[in-house]
Amino acid sequence: MATAFRNPSAAEVARAELDAYLDTTSRKSLLRFITCGSVDDGKSTLIGRLLYDSKLLFEDQLAALASDSRKSGTQGEALDLALLVDGLAAEREQGITIDVAYRFFATDKRKFIVADTPGHEQYTRNMVTGASTADLAIILVDARKGILTQTRRHSYLAHLLGIRSLVLAVNKMDLVGYDQTVFDGIVAEYGSFAREVGIEDFQAIPLSGLTGDNVTIGSEAIAWYDGPTLIAHLEAVPVAARAAAAAPFRMAVQWVNRPNQNFRGYAGQIASGRIRPGDEIAVLPAGRRSRVERIVTFDGDLPEARAGQSVTLTFTDEVDCSRGDVIAAAGGAPETASRIEATLVWMADEAMVPHRSYWLKIGAQTLSASIGGIGPIVDVNTMEQRRGLSLGLNDIGQVTIDLDRSIPALRYADDRVLGGFILIDKVSRSTVAAGLVQGFPQGASRPAGALEEPDGAIVWITDSSPAARAAAARRFADRLKALGRPAIILDEEALSGLGAASTDEMLRHGREVARLMSRAGVHALLTLDATPEQSRPGRRVAAGSDGDEGDDQWVI
Repeated sequence: MATAFRNPSAAEVARAELDAYLDTTSRKSLLRFITCGSVDDGKSTLIGRLLYDSKLLFEDQLAALASDSRKSGTQGEALDLALLVDGLAAEREQGITIDVAYRFFATDKRKFIVADTPGHEQYTRNMVTGASTADLAIILVDARKGILTQTRRHSYLAHLLGIRSLVLAVNKMDLVGYDQTVFDGIVAEYGSFAREVGIEDFQAIPLSGLTGDNVTIGSEAIAWYDGPTLIAHLEAVPVAARAAAAAPFRMAVQWVNRPNQNFRGYAGQIASGRIRPGDEIAVLPAGRRSRVERIVTFDGDLPEARAGQSVTLTFTDEVDCSRGDVIAAAGGAPETASRIEATLVWMADEAMVPHRSYWLKIGAQTLSASIGGIGPIVDVNTMEQRRGLSLGLNDIGQVTIDLDRSIPALRYADDRVLGGFILIDKVSRSTVAAGLVQGFPQGASRPAGALEEPDGAIVWITDSSPAARAAAARRFADRLKALGRPAIILDEEALSGLGAASTDEMLRHGREVARLMSRAGVHALLTLDATPEQSRPGRRVAAGSDGDEGDDQWVI
């Protein structure tokens, strides 16, 4: 019997083609990059050119672009490609980029997410936001102007934020007659600056975003250049996700998934490494250990999960694990620390206030923190270092930050996800700074799961006069409480109810109560008359001290 064949409908053919396209696209690697540089270097136009030449614009988008170009454009009757990303009314009125604009496009070889960042100095904070997740930075330079202050600033920030793939795009070559001498001079000047700030390598490409020269296809006008086009370089550069996959497993818990009494899972996005059922893990900072029982997703359980995937993990044991904790491979679990050394990029108009209490958001947890010692402040214009008592808008400085509890001791250089943080003003709730963990003061870190050493939260007030000790303790307690840190004064009256029959017993009881209070997160201020040997553990501070001497010695 003959078999009847039915020709597929046009809708079925279109659906099959779409499914095939989506399947092919999902298998491509993803590169995140930013464009940065000074004002009017052509960042938005370059991204518009990439979108236009990649054939990802629909007919209605092209029609809207043509209409907008006639009304707001700067290219006469020609298309103003910058309008594809500069969508805010203020941006079109002023002809500048203000906010970060993200766009997606793809080629046959790779997917891309590009962030167009502002060039104005006052919007440097927006550039930091765009660079925080980027794998590559395109530093644009106007061939007519050469290397400018903002070029140096953005290059330094990109390097500071861990971007190791840099492209020096010398734009607007058409306006200098495609002169190789101009290009070589800019590359030489930038190379000198790059070595000064520690940038080891960069790819220099001459191009024109307006005309398309050397953006997606080579240009006869730049025949003296034998390197790759911009898109060819973007397609070939290694992706940082591979390095994250090779690192030890770490995942910040964003949500404890408890839909019913029979299921408890810990959801989050894997920051680095890979995980399989049966792998031993440690929950930080407490250090409790268990093994992974299941890797749960919406589409079913997985035999393995890697960096970048969002999953829910279940354990073989009932362990205490909450939002903000970090699940790490037991074999590579980092130490924990309650004091960090960091590079801070100040992003608020209001200057930083030393010793003021801020919210610090790192990973999936938010904790109270105060900025102690301030180290060198970098002048990005000259790359010189200076001393200062505070940080102002766009300042970059080295600081020491005290936290109200321990976190995994991970440096930004080792983990960009769990080693970066933001500071939030407790009153206005606005983000005031972005920070990169650079290290930990000597003695600040401890093995995961180790008990907190209470010395830093126990202070013995020393003076021959009981009245002077009592007055100093009240002053220090008020200051600690103003910083958002609970404090208690342990004097003879407070300890008299413990039944101490002698001075030695009073001191012993005071030490034990101070230990318990400090481990509970409360600063204990003791005013008992004690010798240096009797006042251990803890720090001795003279009653006449104002609390500002030696940030490394005084807890506040």
